[in-house]
Amino acid sequence: MGKDKALLIIDVQMAMFDESDPVHDGEGLIETLRRVIAEARAAGVPVIYVQHNEDEGTPLEPGQAGWEIHHAIKPEAHDIVIQKSKPDSFNGTTLKQDLDDRGIRELIIAGMQTDVCVDTTCRCGYSHGYKITLLSDAHRTWPSSGLTADQIIAHHNAVLRLFADVKESKYAFGSNLGSESVSSSE
Repeated sequence: MGKDKALLIIDVQMAMFDESDPVHDGEGLIETLRRVIAEARAAGVPVIYVQHNEDEGTPLEPGQAGWEIHHAIKPEAHDIVIQKSKPDSFNGTTLKQDLDDRGIRELIIAGMQTDVCVDTTCRCGYSHGYKITLLSDAHRTWPSSGLTADQIIAHHNAVLRLFADVKESKYAFGSNLGSESVSSSE
């Protein structure tokens, strides 16, 4: 398994867990990602991290503590780390070339922020011809515009079905692969 698949972890960086405005259910996300990353590695699926870069003086300034990938899921030496500065993980990065060089045709997507970088990367990956799998319980955001984070996540899980196979992380790898997509009411 895993010869043409990759797990893409988007923007799970220390600043997203700042106590003054932490991402919704950040601890749950980290626990899910730890499991999913271990399952991917056990299945021989490459793990690719995307790391967002912002301007000097911002929480995601390169080289600063908030910019670092969360320590609980930090990349290993053989993992790929892609730097980006826009919501689309393909725009202005080496992601497409790295995937094509490795024969990757399916992206299994998790991370942050549901309504920005996760959404945009799902849509753009689909437009580039990749099979997209979005792990419905492995992406997070913040409340916004009168909506709870859970409402935003559920909405994107429903809408992104046009571009991705949306399934729970427990079905991403191993014997459950391909089983049971989640319902749109999740």
